Amino acid sequence: MKGATILNRACIHLRRGKEESLLRRHPWVFSGAIEHITEGIRPLAEGDIVDVRTKQGDFIAMGHYQIGSIAVRVLSFEEVEIDQEWWNHRIANARMLREAMNLVDNDTTTCYRLIHGEGDLLPGLVVDIYHRTAVVQCHSVGMYLSRQNITEAIRAAYGDSIEAIYDKSSQTLPFKADLGAIDGYLWGRSIEPNSVVFENGLKFKVNWEEGQKTGFFIDQRVNRDLVRQYAKGRKVLNTFCYTGGFSVAALAGGAREVVSIDLSERAVKLADENVRLNFGDDARHEAIACNAVEYLKDIDDSYDLIILDPPAFAKHHKVLGNALQGYKKINARALQKIRPGGILFTFSCSQAVSRELFRTTIFTAAAIAGRKVRIIGQLTQPADHPINIYHPEGEYLKGLVVYVE
Repeated sequence: MKGATILNRACIHLRRGKEESLLRRHPWVFSGAIEHITEGIRPLAEGDIVDVRTKQGDFIAMGHYQIGSIAVRVLSFEEVEIDQEWWNHRIANARMLREAMNLVDNDTTTCYRLIHGEGDLLPGLVVDIYHRTAVVQCHSVGMYLSRQNITEAIRAAYGDSIEAIYDKSSQTLPFKADLGAIDGYLWGRSIEPNSVVFENGLKFKVNWEEGQKTGFFIDQRVNRDLVRQYAKGRKVLNTFCYTGGFSVAALAGGAREVVSIDLSERAVKLADENVRLNFGDDARHEAIACNAVEYLKDIDDSYDLIILDPPAFAKHHKVLGNALQGYKKINARALQKIRPGGILFTFSCSQAVSRELFRTTIFTAAAIAGRKVRIIGQLTQPADHPINIYHPEGEYLKGLVVYVE
């Protein structure tokens, strides 16, 4: 049976020597590594499962074929059937890992990431859990075409504890794939898409149908809790606040005052809503719709805790230089303005910016600001965003906590 399936699949043969990274279990095949393609019983189409072989024909891996610089995202380094049983096993394993993290059936935190692409050996797939709803985002055609398998596997793993599965892939799929994707429910339906979830005991409104990403930036959960620990008695500025996650955490930690700023009017309204949800009409909070970089020009030494969590300045390496300039500029400005004895939380979620590059950029910003700066914390993504040890590119979120004299 397996042999027949292999003959039916298209086969990608690599140039001599280009198999080395795959033999080290890196999960990507780049288009430049391909020697030639042998088609199966039908013409190869984007999203198909293909075999990857050496020039001599030896099997190395199998995965989803896609058009672009990354030609194959590896699903398995063994010759297996990618059937419903395979999907069930992979997603059940992901749930078991979250159980080990004490995230499943946790009353104080009801939102977490179930599938984190390569980190869960499912490249091109993200699944976030918001209480009783799973939100799916496909970043590859292959994963999008596998939505029914994914849906059934989530249901098998969670049973009655999940009441709806929502697909939010329309903005994350390759543009040129032209799939005409429309967001919607794959199974069930949530009564209220604007749901309230808990994170470390704090409440947040999440709208997976209309919000950014899958509805909330789950990857800052641990770092928000750290802000909570440092906020007592401080005046806090939360830039690029989105729905106010860091602002709520700072207020919960006893901040003297919190100002949330974001370019989006809708975002600052959501931040205000989340503050009211937790603290009522708290006079210690103000939300302002404005440009964060411009706002930092005129704050003097008003703040003694500043959070810089901008959107990704570099989506790919072609704009890396501009991105580093952007990070340097905004960090230098914050370091110049923060009060003596202040604490800066600064982040980059750009995959193209390595941890070393980001740290060097903050070093340069500190030198420009002319302040004495000490690193007191080095931050990353939480455990439910695991990093495949063979895929270091998966470490996309990096941050520093610095003390400024």
